[in-house]
Amino acid sequence: MSNPVVTHQPGTGGYGTNVQTGEWSTGLCSCCSDLLVCALGCFCPVALSCYTANKYGENCCLGCLPGGMSALRTHMRLTYGIQGTILNDALTTFFCGICETCRMAREIRIRNGDVSP
Repeated sequence: MSNPVVTHQPGTGGYGTNVQTGEWSTGLCSCCSDLLVCALGCFCPVALSCYTANKYGENCCLGCLPGGMSALRTHMRLTYGIQGTILNDALTTFFCGICETCRMAREIRIRNGDVSP
């Protein structure tokens, strides 16, 4: 019996288009690019956090856990090939939480083809 030879390594997860851009599709304060996400983030940020986690394929309760959105941002960055550090993820979600949650929701919607950039 011979062992099979691996000729192709598996790629990253299948979340959206997985375009390796190195940058987020929108800026931190680009709320006008998706008014639905902006309105939901302003009036009910917990619902937006749950929506974002769910659209990304995680349990919607992740948005309610301490550090959950920071962990989600780190995973999104790594999956989508966006440059950054874990410290930057933690600081951005702590100090600019609502704006960052809106940006993450926009990123998922753009990469899933729900809206254009």
